[in-house]
Amino acid sequence: RVPQVQPRAEELSELYRELSQHPGLSTACLGPDLTTQYGGKYCSLYTEWSQRDLARAENIKFCRQYLIFHDGASIVYSGPAGTCSEIKDELLSRESPSGALKAVLRKVPGKEKEKEKQFLEVWDQNRKVKSIDLTALDKHGSVYDDDQFGCLAWSHSETHLLYVAEKKRPKAESFFQSKAPELGTSDEDTGHPKKEDAPIKVGSPPPGLAGGWLCGCGADQAVPQGEQFVYHEDWGETLSTRSVPVLCVLDIEGNSISVLEGIPEHLSPGQAFWSPEDTGVVFVGWWHNPFRLGLRHCTNRRSALFYVDLTGGRCELLSEDTRAVWSPRLSPDGCRIVYLENNVLGPHQQCSRLRMYDWYTKHTSTVLEAVPRQARGAFPGIYCGTLPGMCWAADSRRILLDTAQRSQQDVFVVDTATGTTTSLTADSPQGSWSVLTIDRDLLVARFSTPSCPPMLKVAVLPAAGREAQTQWICLQDAPPVPGISWGIRTLQPPPEQEHPQYGGLDFDAILMRPSEGPTGQKPPLVVMPHGGPHSVFTAGWMLYPAALCRVGFAVLLVNYRGSLGFGQDSVASLPGNVGTQDVHDVQLCVERVLQEEMLDTSRVALVGGSHGGFLACHLIGRFPDTYHACVVRNPVVNIASMVATTDIPDWCLTETGLPYKPDALPDPAQWTEMLHKSPIRYVDRVRAPVLLMLGEDDRRVPPKQGLEYYHALKARGVPTRLLWYPGNNHALAGIEAEADGFMNMALWLLKHLQC
Repeated sequence: RVPQVQPRAEELSELYRELSQHPGLSTACLGPDLTTQYGGKYCSLYTEWSQRDLARAENIKFCRQYLIFHDGASIVYSGPAGTCSEIKDELLSRESPSGALKAVLRKVPGKEKEKEKQFLEVWDQNRKVKSIDLTALDKHGSVYDDDQFGCLAWSHSETHLLYVAEKKRPKAESFFQSKAPELGTSDEDTGHPKKEDAPIKVGSPPPGLAGGWLCGCGADQAVPQGEQFVYHEDWGETLSTRSVPVLCVLDIEGNSISVLEGIPEHLSPGQAFWSPEDTGVVFVGWWHNPFRLGLRHCTNRRSALFYVDLTGGRCELLSEDTRAVWSPRLSPDGCRIVYLENNVLGPHQQCSRLRMYDWYTKHTSTVLEAVPRQARGAFPGIYCGTLPGMCWAADSRRILLDTAQRSQQDVFVVDTATGTTTSLTADSPQGSWSVLTIDRDLLVARFSTPSCPPMLKVAVLPAAGREAQTQWICLQDAPPVPGISWGIRTLQPPPEQEHPQYGGLDFDAILMRPSEGPTGQKPPLVVMPHGGPHSVFTAGWMLYPAALCRVGFAVLLVNYRGSLGFGQDSVASLPGNVGTQDVHDVQLCVERVLQEEMLDTSRVALVGGSHGGFLACHLIGRFPDTYHACVVRNPVVNIASMVATTDIPDWCLTETGLPYKPDALPDPAQWTEMLHKSPIRYVDRVRAPVLLMLGEDDRRVPPKQGLEYYHALKARGVPTRLLWYPGNNHALAGIEAEADGFMNMALWLLKHLQC
């Protein structure tokens, strides 16, 4: 039963412990096809999962393997092979093209006062054949294991590995550093590079590749004085240790590491892979002049696709240099590269274009344009953060991707020659689908719903023209969580709230409600607008909403106009209208749901983070009679004071409807407009008790935003409480912070809604 009276903290913690044990599915990799003695074909499927371990206060990773028997057209049998095993200290891993080798980047705790080390390992099918201590070699800084810059790419010859690391930074000394007297003229005393550190010259190729390389090797540099306190820019939220990335190559046979030269100094390279025939490296380069802006969740930063030729060191531009590009993927036949493209600046997330570069003709074409309006049943446009790492079908013509389609997420196949799209999940259960990988037309995906944790699905991609006949098979089930029902509803704003340029837009909301409880008793309502603001709630598994529903709350997840998945017009309608259009959409949705559903109108609360917190603070100030409690996580409360402290100052001006220029300061009228659109303006009208949760290391919405609101509420006698989470950034995703946040949120809502 879903409890309808205030549960004790022990009952809440037990509920959270139960639901947080549902693992998330993150990675899948298909092994090579093998043949049985009877002529049948089968392959292994390697998967990685993550799970919260509350006892250890960490997010653990584990792997599980499966066997898939198929005949090339359908899956004959599939099932698990063995039990799960935990993955320890792996940062990155990648199988070689043939499946015979596997590369692993591993962190190893240092002994006593030593710093943590990084090792690059190579495994064959039976043993570890290489273990390279990257820290001891000291050719570069830490290897990037993020999904923004990071990569671990095998050469087609399987003799070299490509990765991204922080550029080696000389250790700076004070002007007053004591120095030992010079006793000789060895390399170590003079600070000159040792002979083995000399750069690899053009015409001296590492074994296994033809032609010469233009590479550096991270030779020691003279120690500069007085520079230990020089500021080094970084790439902002979650990327604070990323400053100057460099492309690095491990020669597996020669046991040597080289740092590639030839990358223009105004670019930060990442997302790299080997070109056809291993003649060079293709990478995405982000401009970092005049200074770096936050990059996480910002697909609008100026960037382009480049090729550096390792035989001559020439760096060639492959795409337009006035756009934002990311997620390049090489076709199996090595002829084409697809990638995603957005406009520079403007909304951080948009409806993206799918572009394709032909390696041999040097021609770039647009496969899919941005979709202005999402028509029901038609392709909604591309709103995915990245393309799957393996997205090409075996024919090197079709690609697979997942994207938001209003309040769902679906899988589509795209014919790059014709631009036609076909849904592979249109006839499947409603929910959230994500492509994990495709190899030899074996397709692996993840599926979940608001009441069902992630499950593993597999299928064989049918021949071109018959993709709609895709038959999904569940390989790893997840039983539905009892006590939760849900549905999606669509709302149309009234005429007076229509956008003058983008009229006729509608929006969605997902309503979750407890399906058990005393007959006739109306549950309280928790309203959750998402952050972004250009983001979206899709009908997938979400821990907090599911747990609140099990406690006894109905939960309303609002995808107001400006959300992704509804067309580019919806995205474009919000900048300049934050604080009005989005606020009115949420309030309209709340009023409509309270009219049409059996819910307790006297017990309504708000929960929101980031821009969702911005909306929650607006709503409790502008509609104080509707809401009786509020919980906000790292909320935006004053755009005017945020613009000078955030890693994304362009967001503050763009969403306010103002132009952003790196070399221009806002004028008094613009400061006024930012303040006018901020919820701090309505703080005098707030009556609902407010719980604030702030991450000490938040670079996106710095915690002083929440502190500003906290002090304003305290000064006005509004019941308020502030939770401060050290070591946590904008997402508040640390295991302890996440668990403590849920407990305090639930107890706050139960107390102030008198449940």
